[in-house]
Amino acid sequence: MKTKSLYIAALMIMAAAITVVGKDEPRSHGLAVVPVKGSEVFKVIYKGESTSKVKLNVYNEASQIVFSETMSSSDGFIRPLNFSGLQFGEYTIELTNSTGKQSEKVSYQPAKDNTNIHVAKLVSNDGKYLLSVANGATQTITVKIFDKASNLVHISSKAVSGDYAQLYSVKDFTGGVTFEISDETGNLKTVRF
Repeated sequence: MKTKSLYIAALMIMAAAITVVGKDEPRSHGLAVVPVKGSEVFKVIYKGESTSKVKLNVYNEASQIVFSETMSSSDGFIRPLNFSGLQFGEYTIELTNSTGKQSEKVSYQPAKDNTNIHVAKLVSNDGKYLLSVANGATQTITVKIFDKASNLVHISSKAVSGDYAQLYSVKDFTGGVTFEISDETGNLKTVRF
């Protein structure tokens, strides 16, 4: 009986300790910076505690301000920042409001451009599509073809070095075809017909 009482007391103490340790105050404000994949845009996401003026500064690696804006925020905002025209490198995005400063570093690198991938429907041949890739490097591409109901009807991968073209015949599908072409770095191009 004594060991049972000690066991129950130990469980109660552990439960109380877990309750105290595990209790975090939820944050009601914060800053996040998210890159928009395949572009030169970063989204600044801000959640504030109350209505206040918010100053947004972007600093380059030399700690020079390259962009500054002051705005009024009721409780938060999402603000896109286009980095095109800026030098590649590290940038600091800083928000200052009545409660203090918050900052986050981002790395602005050349965007991977998958516009070198093109899919065209051949006019003279019903149901035939030409996939072309203009490429100077070696890469692996994955081609997925979906029917009108978004069912996957074809998938293939191909190592491509230099320029590449492939003819696909999908004349058995009616009502629409979707091509998804991705490379090994995760870039995705979707073309719907």
